[in-house]
Amino acid sequence: MELCRIRTFQKSLLRPLLLHHAPSRTLETLVRSPSVFRPRRRPPLLLLLLRSFASVSPAPGTGRDLECRDHAPPPAPLPPPPPDELASDDDAYYHEHILEATQEDESRLVPVKAYFPCTSINLKSLQSQNSFNVIPPTSRATNYVVLRYYDVKGDPEGFKAGIIDESHCHYMVVFQYGSIVLFNVSDHEADGYLKIVEKHASGLLPEMRKDDYAVVEKPTLETWMQGGLDFIILRDLSIDGIRTIGSVLGQSIALDYYIRQVDGMVAEFTDINRGMEKTGTFTMERKKLFQLVGKANSNLADVILKLGLFERSDIAWKNANYAQIWEYLRDEYELTQRFGNLDFKLKFVEHNIRFLQEILQNRKSDFLEWLIIILISVEILISVYNIVQEQM
Repeated sequence: MELCRIRTFQKSLLRPLLLHHAPSRTLETLVRSPSVFRPRRRPPLLLLLLRSFASVSPAPGTGRDLECRDHAPPPAPLPPPPPDELASDDDAYYHEHILEATQEDESRLVPVKAYFPCTSINLKSLQSQNSFNVIPPTSRATNYVVLRYYDVKGDPEGFKAGIIDESHCHYMVVFQYGSIVLFNVSDHEADGYLKIVEKHASGLLPEMRKDDYAVVEKPTLETWMQGGLDFIILRDLSIDGIRTIGSVLGQSIALDYYIRQVDGMVAEFTDINRGMEKTGTFTMERKKLFQLVGKANSNLADVILKLGLFERSDIAWKNANYAQIWEYLRDEYELTQRFGNLDFKLKFVEHNIRFLQEILQNRKSDFLEWLIIILISVEILISVYNIVQEQM
């Protein structure tokens, strides 16, 4: 597979529950602009979470930073969506069937969005400035942090009374290698959460990929989980479930970035080979070649070490149910196969680098040989000149 499979959160997300048809997913490219997000769909964002958390804070608004204080005033209401984001007739039809499904099955739809805006995030500074929202980890994993926010606008009276409605909780899983996974966050709200992390990010990318997924929580489900093409049905979505799902989606969106980087190197070497086919030579400098060597090696190291692509999560080790989710999602996103394709392309790049290095080395050897010939010739000329001078 050349790139991450194209996925989108289509309107037919729950139609397998109604019409037995499989939806499709699209992987989108977003530019850093408030207008990059797709038109908003209006499914009910109802997330049933664990009841054992002690603190919450208001969710960030669109394009606005969050002040994490215990007595901070509630944020201003979000602006209404633009006219082009209003639901169409198809949206109304889809919304009607979503409501029907949730009423019949007591199921809740949780949209999941994965982003890769940068190559590194300082988790320590992020946690220190958002300590009120951080959920304490339950494992030894140190490459990610989970934050929880509360939608005060959706439940102002309950928030003032201290009664937390779990359906208004929003979650953000932030990974050190640059991925961000949002749970129960609509499209027009996502920019506010991304801006929270942006202050602690480095290596910001001019464009970022977005991948949509969904979790359907269905308490009446007979088995622990049930897979779908673009969604997963769980009997209960807990914090450990959010961590497990977020880890796979974060790795997938980051792996897609590195695959695109390697694809760029493959294309560059392809152009070099075509030029050599036409001219019989190439003009690449040694410095440029060494830069490509470093880029290829660093990409492979980042995928293996930073992403931890082959490291099983502690949650999956401890609980067979979450191990089932972890294995299913890794198979769904084809992480092993995609890494195999990446490794094959890197070997192609390595082969070309070795070939070009040999050419450059031969050029250097030829230069030294000619230099030695010239020096010997000069020495012979000087000797002949001295002999002639002596005879005269």
